[in-house]
Amino acid sequence: MAWILWLVAILLLFLLILLAASIRVVKEYERGVIFRLGRLVGAKGPGLFFIIPIVDSMVKVDLRTAVFDVPPQEVITKDNVTTKVNAVVYYRVVDPEKAVTEVENYSYATAQIALTTIRSVIGQAELDELLSEREKLNQRLQSIIDEATDPWGIKVSAVEIKDVMLPEGMQRAMAAQAEAERERRRRIIAAEGEFQAAKKIAEAAEVLAKQKGGLFIRMLQTITEATEEKASTVIIPFPVEMLEPLGFLRTQTRENSGSSGSSSGGSSGSSGGASAE
Repeated sequence: MAWILWLVAILLLFLLILLAASIRVVKEYERGVIFRLGRLVGAKGPGLFFIIPIVDSMVKVDLRTAVFDVPPQEVITKDNVTTKVNAVVYYRVVDPEKAVTEVENYSYATAQIALTTIRSVIGQAELDELLSEREKLNQRLQSIIDEATDPWGIKVSAVEIKDVMLPEGMQRAMAAQAEAERERRRRIIAAEGEFQAAKKIAEAAEVLAKQKGGLFIRMLQTITEATEEKASTVIIPFPVEMLEPLGFLRTQTRENSGSSGSSSGGSSGSSGGASAE
């Protein structure tokens, strides 16, 4: 009778071991890919499910987004500039069955595809494109890597170029170029300002010439502006027309006309003497 009890106990223990071996628990962000005698059965989860011990085997696959940090890659651009570029790749598993059966290690394979694609795409771009059109290159990289990893059940959601490291000589050359460009814009703006100011001054002079007394009023305004600050200079405007009654302008006019007449007479006399000879 005792050996029967021992036999029942051994059977119960064996059944408990089998039950424990057949229970599988998969988390919400995981899936369990089941193989039965080496053949693919399918993916199960999340939650609790049972497998056949010894006959079935399970491989867990994480469905969360993974991040691969691409180390700095030394690349020669299309215009023969040596630069170092590092990037980051975001990807996740969308088909766990393909991720297990189509590739040995999907994480390593995705990383290698990302490395080679980044070197290839950056090598086909010029330096100006790499610096100014980075978003365009990111989309191109994401499209190429996603297309290459799609048969493995991998979805590449984003590829971002983090940094572009240039040689010090190239940085100095670009700084000098940017400084020269700013100096060119400054000179163009200053020249345009001078041109507009000259046009306005010419228009103002034309208006003052048309209005009688306008130039005199402008002169008074200029004198007022010049003597606003504390200065020892005193300016007293004196109209030139007031000198005419005193005969100053007439005398000066006569002297000018006399000198011009004498010069003309002398020239005619000298010509006459020359003809007499």
